[in-house]
Amino acid sequence: MPERTPLVVVGDALLDRDLTGTADRLAPDAPVPVVSDCAERVRPGGAALAAYLAARDGRDVTLITGLGDDPVSGELRKLLEPWLTLIPLPLSGTPPEKTRVLAHGRPVVRLDRGGGRARAATDEARAALRAAHAVLVSDYGRGTADALREELTEHPPLVWDPHPRGCVPVPGTRLVTPAEKEAHGFAPGDARPDGTLRAAAHIAADLVRNWKAAAVAVTLGARGALLSYGEHPLLVPAPAAHPGDSCGAGDRFAATAAGLLADGTLVGEAVEGAVGAASAFVAAGGAGALPRDSRPRPAQRSDTDDPHALAARIRAQHGTVVAAGGCFDLLHAGHVGLLQAARRLGDCLVVCVNSDASVRRRKGEGRPVNPVADRIRVLRALACVDAVAVFDEDTPERLLADLRPDVWVKGGDYAGADLPEAALLEEWGGQAVLLPYLDGRSSTALMARAAEGVR
Repeated sequence: MPERTPLVVVGDALLDRDLTGTADRLAPDAPVPVVSDCAERVRPGGAALAAYLAARDGRDVTLITGLGDDPVSGELRKLLEPWLTLIPLPLSGTPPEKTRVLAHGRPVVRLDRGGGRARAATDEARAALRAAHAVLVSDYGRGTADALREELTEHPPLVWDPHPRGCVPVPGTRLVTPAEKEAHGFAPGDARPDGTLRAAAHIAADLVRNWKAAAVAVTLGARGALLSYGEHPLLVPAPAAHPGDSCGAGDRFAATAAGLLADGTLVGEAVEGAVGAASAFVAAGGAGALPRDSRPRPAQRSDTDDPHALAARIRAQHGTVVAAGGCFDLLHAGHVGLLQAARRLGDCLVVCVNSDASVRRRKGEGRPVNPVADRIRVLRALACVDAVAVFDEDTPERLLADLRPDVWVKGGDYAGADLPEAALLEEWGGQAVLLPYLDGRSSTALMARAAEGVR
């Protein structure tokens, strides 16, 4: 599998802690819920989460952040060092620690402590930035971006995820990714958030000019993201609205966008991929549902991988199994884009392919153009595909019941169609998601153009 471009993440590491239990009564001494039987989970937060997610994507990641010798810093090191390279900056105080108390999966209260700030840059950090091919700034307002601002100005980052308490992005940043409320806070004048796309578009255009950024993508939650280069914004809708925990979705968005830009993707395509990844991240349970494994266990790629054995191995490693399906008769850019985006949603991708008889029933005589053996060979040649499975029925439901993927992906052109697989996946806690599909790309259209050319 081709190596992905290494990424340097600059920002403030947080330690996030979830205490999850049940609440069936109010306390006798105050009108507050009593949360019982709490289970504790600890995970990276802030810039540490963005770096961790990028590393889980299979990318070589270096995180520059403030860390000390305190227990919180020690816990962060334990969580991060198996996955990425840490370059610590001297820290005053302790890293921020955010504890959420949840009842039945819903937050009840959040407790914050620790106000440590990065004090200064180091020679090691400066050298890492000078040598970096791609940089993501994940600013949580705790001093790391400020300490390295001179170096960041000399080598503007690909993506800057800003924070209301942080510094403004350096001029020349390729993409800045504020959330809608943050964008309104950064806007000049008396602009107030009113939830309209018109307001978001005006503010995004102002920020492009004021920050001297190449582009600004305002994330809009379940509505997707609005991308502006200074005028005529592009709205990238979310493939589906999910009611799940959105904690960490902004970090997932920024890490995905930075990785795609690092690999040479255009800004619009990077934002589209980031919207899809953030949507799937929320659907899968957000940051609170990240696997508990403490060290990376990448899937062993093999052209002869049995898809069922691969899925079982990834599940045993607490990874995420992603599946996508289709005929894939004449492989085109729409197929490739969909499969690349699907692979970024988890730890392996199994492609479920219609057999020749299944294609013929769906598409009619003369299809498929390419027999199943050829279609499998072409799909296996894609770096984003880990295994291929064939099904002979009209739908892949029986195959999916055997594979039991965590995420089932369909192209956005299915948005108005019935997806019987969605109910099936719910049986084992899986999630069906829609990803954007390149408009006008299809095997049928390719065949029609080829036939027209012959005539």
